[in-house]
Amino acid sequence: MNVMRAKLRVAGVYKREDGSEDLTFFAVAKNSAYPEDGSDENNTYAKWSPSAEFKLHCCNPALYGQFKEGEEYYVDFTPAG
Repeated sequence: MNVMRAKLRVAGVYKREDGSEDLTFFAVAKNSAYPEDGSDENNTYAKWSPSAEFKLHCCNPALYGQFKEGEEYYVDFTPAG
């Protein structure tokens, strides 16, 4: 299997009473018109994975407050077995 890389944008950060956070990510998409030459990286990611949703309940105190709405991240998928 080939490795797959997705590019996701933080859509929401919900802080729980216990200090942990629920993080929601969506696939990147165009914010405005893409350059005609296709040079915008998000254009390439949106073409091959136009829709994605990823939710994570983060219980690692070292990561609390590290994710901000609007930030973008690469997520790599590799076989675990």
